[in-house]
Amino acid sequence: MTTGARRRMGVEERREQLIAVALGLFSHRSPEDVSIDEIAEAAGISRPLVYHYFPGKQQLYEAALRRAADELTARFTEPREGPLGARLLRVMERFFDFADEHGPGFSALMRGGPAIGSTRAGAMVDGVRQAAYTEILAHLDVQDPSPRLELVIRSWISLAETTALLWLDGRRLPRAELERQLVHDFAALAAVSAAYDARMAQVVRRMLADEPADGMFADLVGRLLQLPQAA
Repeated sequence: MTTGARRRMGVEERREQLIAVALGLFSHRSPEDVSIDEIAEAAGISRPLVYHYFPGKQQLYEAALRRAADELTARFTEPREGPLGARLLRVMERFFDFADEHGPGFSALMRGGPAIGSTRAGAMVDGVRQAAYTEILAHLDVQDPSPRLELVIRSWISLAETTALLWLDGRRLPRAELERQLVHDFAALAAVSAAYDARMAQVVRRMLADEPADGMFADLVGRLLQLPQAA
């Protein structure tokens, strides 16, 4: 039998609740359009109590942004087993899952958040990018990357961000196709760079050595050999 009494939360538990509520609201609307009153109502507490835990909406927004950044970073974690192309595809699927789930919040995160506090928000985004870069290097089994390899990986991460943002703006292209295309983009960037650099050529040879005949990179070659005719 329940008494109807509301359970009292501890300080950290209440802070975690407010961050989760704020992140949920920011995921569906731009942070600038979400008020403290709405956050308080969604959390089932008063407006003054929100200010008891966070000095203002900006601080709460940054805490939610930190949570989102941590979650997005985790999406790049993938067991280093099996063909690289398949691993990258799973990473892209989780990356687009995040973009789909968080919508405006993802856009705000990738664009550095609102003008107030944009330096701190930008630092969080840079942290996500660096974590993604480190993860890809580990998948390539490279400890001392050449300048060209760094350029390839960082360019690809930037391309993935831009692709997801453009997809959210109207979803005019099939998501699954874009996920596969981004894996092919990585292979293409690496292959072009390999034509200019012996160390990159070695990386690409290792990438292709473990790919099955029906793998992601072979799929790219097959598509290039069967380029569609213009209508």
